[in-house]
Amino acid sequence: MHASELRPNLDHWQERVDLAAAFRWTARLNMHEAVSNHFSLAVSDDGKRFLMNPNQVHFSRIKASDLIMVDADDPDTLSGPNAPDPTAWGLHGGLHRHCPHARCAMHVHSIHATVLACLKDPRLPPIDQNCATFFNRHAIDRDYGGLAFEDEGARCAELLCDPKQKVLVMGNHGVMVIGDTVADTFNRLFYFERAAETYIRALQTGQPLSVLSDEIAEKTAREIEEYPEQDLRHLAELKAILDDEGSNYAH
Repeated sequence: MHASELRPNLDHWQERVDLAAAFRWTARLNMHEAVSNHFSLAVSDDGKRFLMNPNQVHFSRIKASDLIMVDADDPDTLSGPNAPDPTAWGLHGGLHRHCPHARCAMHVHSIHATVLACLKDPRLPPIDQNCATFFNRHAIDRDYGGLAFEDEGARCAELLCDPKQKVLVMGNHGVMVIGDTVADTFNRLFYFERAAETYIRALQTGQPLSVLSDEIAEKTAREIEEYPEQDLRHLAELKAILDDEGSNYAH
């Protein structure tokens, strides 16, 4: 008998390992929320078949073999073992159905990104290098409509149809980050939370902000986009740390 028949979750193994590492590190950074929040990774050409965390499993315990396969066009997915909850299905199913360029999607209620999402003006001004990374590269959702069931998920997906917009600040909710790979998306998630923290802490001083010019902010954003392999090295180092600690994330 072939190994994949004995252990069906061997398919897309490297992608599973990368995603499991991202879950573990997100928990370590306290960017998760109890047993909520969801990451997904498309594995089909059209993006509609994707890996996702099983329902209500803590990020710190997720292993590569735990990840479930979801089909955005098959509602019966919701009746399978460890099926995602309806909000995860609504948000990620809608995104992978309508935005095939969103190969990986990470949704969290991380503290500083969520604080930003709760401001009357949730835009992120380019006050430092990290904030400038997202200049003209994040969309704003100002129409929170309750839990992200299917209609709400489709509405949010429309806000990420422009491939240049890789972050959605979900007003009164949290943040959705998309990318080409797990490494690309996790790196963006990490830096967006850092940028949001810098901005929130700067606001707390009550002092006037020093905002970069549009020209310099755009130049900085382009330079960071072209910076070679930072995302790959970032994730590789995190996996190396987990490996050194004897973590079972890659099981």
